[in-house]
Amino acid sequence: MTAQRLISILWPAFIIGAVAEGLFFTIFDPTDLSLFGNPLHASRTAIYSVGFFAFWGVAACSSALTLFFQRTSAEINRCPIPDPTQRPMGCPKREDPNACCG
Repeated sequence: MTAQRLISILWPAFIIGAVAEGLFFTIFDPTDLSLFGNPLHASRTAIYSVGFFAFWGVAACSSALTLFFQRTSAEINRCPIPDPTQRPMGCPKREDPNACCG
């Protein structure tokens, strides 16, 4: 993965994580939260931090899926193996008369 793609995933996710945390903790008080019916025994700062990273992670997954589904057909169908004789059957760049595309 290139640095540009990584930044395209993490930077928007960071912004959305910050906004989501702000909205969530505006509505809910960290000391009132519970996990599986048990109250959380952590400081407000710890709960805010875990919440931010959770929102950031969800947003990063969303951004990564967006980039995954934006790939062009050329990116999807290219043959990553540099040696033409080791490419799979049907690969357009294989130097074999039995390959589907020449």
